[in-house]
Parts: sequence; C-alpha cells; structure tokens
Amino acid sequence: MTGEQRLRTARALWNDAEARAEQLQAAGVIAQQLKFRPKTVAGLDKDKKARYLTNVVNVPEELAAKLLVVYHLAEQRPMMSAFLDAMGVAHDDGLIKDDAGAPDPARMPGAAAAIATHYSAEDVAVYLNTLLCQDPRTWGALADLPQSRLA
Repeated sequence: MTGEQRLRTARALWNDAEARAEQLQAAGVIAQQLKFRPKTVAGLDKDKKARYLTNVVNVPEELAAKLLVVYHLAEQRPMMSAFLDAMGVAHDDGLIKDDAGAPDPARMPGAAAAIATHYSAEDVAVYLNTLLCQDPRTWGALADLPQSRLA
C-alpha cells in the first residue's frame, strides 16, 4: 500500500463506530511500538492515532484484515460495486449478498480490467488482493491478473 492508502485506512478504522475492539487493539499496538502507555494513546486525537498506526511495522493479521475491510467500506464502495457488477455478482452497495452464487473465475480478468480503467492501479491492486486474502479459494484466479500486482 502507498503511504496515503495506509493513512486513509487507519483513519477509516478510527472513524468506524463498529470497530471499537479493533481500535483498542490498534491503540495497544501503537503503545507497544512507541513505548507509550495504552491510556496515553487512547487519549490522542483520531488523526494522530491514524498517523501513528500507519508507521506500525508489525500489525497483527486480524487487525490488518479489519483495517482493509473498513477502508474499503468507507472509501472504495463505488469500485467494489463496479467490480461486482462486472462479475455479475449480486451485492448491496459493494457488499456481496449472502445468496449470491459463486463468482465465475472466467469473468475476473474482464472485471479487473474494467475497474482498472476508472480507478488507480494502487487502489485496484489493494482491493483485488484483499479479496484474494479473504477467500483464496473463491478469488484465487485474481492472483494471476496484472491488476493484482502491487507496485
């Protein structure tokens, strides 16, 4: 991820009212890295916590996964919707519906190419890799696409 993407991701976490547990975990990670007391980190404003979080070297895997989810929900819904529309996958504003069938791997190259014409290469790569990491069996065909390669 670019530095700007990391900052936007961290801000999305601190602005998500439903991510309280992850916010506490992130504050603990920041405190540990900076040798601060967790209470000190908790008292910082959201922007400062976001900037500190972007510089954390070892983010726990479950926290990293939540960061990616809140980032995409907060900032990338139009891209998510465009991709899922191109895939023919039923969704609700970028969230795959529970009754949606399995995506057709044959449609993945075209869908990835379609969003790559409207969104930055970095944003597309992060999104496709997020799908791939969340469910490699379903989205495995994305791994071979040029749009999935991070610079």
